[in-house]
Amino acid sequence: PYAWTKATNTEMVRNYGDWYGLKYAITYFYNVYGPGERAGAYGTLIEIFRQRRLAGEHLRVNAPGTQKRNFTHIDDIVEGLVLVGESGEGDDFGLGDSRAYSILEVAEMFGGEIVMGPEVAGNRMSADIDTSKSRLLGWAPSRALIDYIAQTPGAKTKPRRD
Repeated sequence: PYAWTKATNTEMVRNYGDWYGLKYAITYFYNVYGPGERAGAYGTLIEIFRQRRLAGEHLRVNAPGTQKRNFTHIDDIVEGLVLVGESGEGDDFGLGDSRAYSILEVAEMFGGEIVMGPEVAGNRMSADIDTSKSRLLGWAPSRALIDYIAQTPGAKTKPRRD
């Protein structure tokens, strides 16, 4: 239902814009993380792992653990939205970090005990993203997932050194 809803809403925006001659921009975000996240039933993977690590609980990774995802800091998303809005371009813009991490890699960055859960039917192994149009506007993410995770007390990973 989620993918269908996204596709339907995207088509509605395009049709409305075309019918009434309105400019529009459609943006796609990829696994947004950052301050203010929640870890409940609809929480993000990063915040769920962060909260469990802070509580000293194990991190559960659904088999096989090699599922790849792209993660983007909320501040990078906001900067991208500003650029898209100021551009006046009516197009689709992907706002995401092109670096993909496996779910197991992310869990290992947090450290602690990792428990492998069963494979989930229908779970995508990768999510292809296209940020080419956003990059033409001069947008690129500047915050790294590893640096955010490194701020978690007890995290195994250390900040990158560029």
